Amino acid sequence: MKYSGIGGQAVIEGVMMKNGDEYATAVRKPDGTIEVKKESYVSMGEKVKFFSLPLVRGVFSFADSMILGMRALTFSASFFEDDEEDMEPSKFEKFLEKIFGEKMEKALMSMVMVFSVVMAICIFMVLPMFLASIFQRFINSHTVMAILEGVIRIGIFVAYIKLVSRMDDIKRTFMYHGAEHKCINCLENGKELTVENVRNSSKEHKRCGTSFLLIVMIISILFFMVIQVDTIPLRVLSRVVLIPVIAGVSYEFLRLAGRSDSKLVNLLSRPGMWMQELTTKEPDDSMIEVGIASVEAVFDWRAFLDKNFPEKRS
Repeated sequence: MKYSGIGGQAVIEGVMMKNGDEYATAVRKPDGTIEVKKESYVSMGEKVKFFSLPLVRGVFSFADSMILGMRALTFSASFFEDDEEDMEPSKFEKFLEKIFGEKMEKALMSMVMVFSVVMAICIFMVLPMFLASIFQRFINSHTVMAILEGVIRIGIFVAYIKLVSRMDDIKRTFMYHGAEHKCINCLENGKELTVENVRNSSKEHKRCGTSFLLIVMIISILFFMVIQVDTIPLRVLSRVVLIPVIAGVSYEFLRLAGRSDSKLVNLLSRPGMWMQELTTKEPDDSMIEVGIASVEAVFDWRAFLDKNFPEKRS
């Protein structure tokens, strides 16, 4: 495999791909055609040098991903909102429009992002701690408690993914997620970006966000084994305060995994790849076409193959 530098995510009936400062969102519209929107985005690490330092860049890279993800989702959702446009705005929407005016959409996006982060912290970091504390009267070992909390955290995550995957829209999004991975794997294994080649490529990839979340959960176990606090408020505080540190370490491992093909790194990456079985599904050819359209808008894959796989291009 050769590292391509491209990455992306699935959106509503589409795929977003990013390469450097450029990203493109391709969406299969209700009429069957593919709409592609290409834009530029300068990451926080490029704007502020400190944000690009090892162990620091992971947090800001995650923030960049959320911002880009919300933009891509908003664009993809715009093709499926005809019914909502005919409805009378709610009192809350009128209130927000009065306060924020033309900036209402950005304000709503920011509110959704903040709410999502707070809920994720509460559900996946704080709740497992409280559930694990129920067994504290029976378990005296701090190490065992940290492992138990981590197992509960992973269990909640798996249950959440299983639950949302029952929704038809989420199932299709997971299929587009598979198309995204297959396109990247196709290129990074030296194959031309055709529907047939993409279809035959793997739907698991080491740089996936699902792997990142699992790595965060595993590394959090190691951190909380070492850090011992007795009172509930301090334990809650430690779970929140250490999130940037844990995310930073997790990002460095994921970054290494995406660029390395060593047996050790591949072995350590396997749990994350297994977890992707929950969040990626096999796409159909029409979804693969959308993924290809997104890649081609921001990435010269022919030049990439000529440079990195000349023996296959001759």
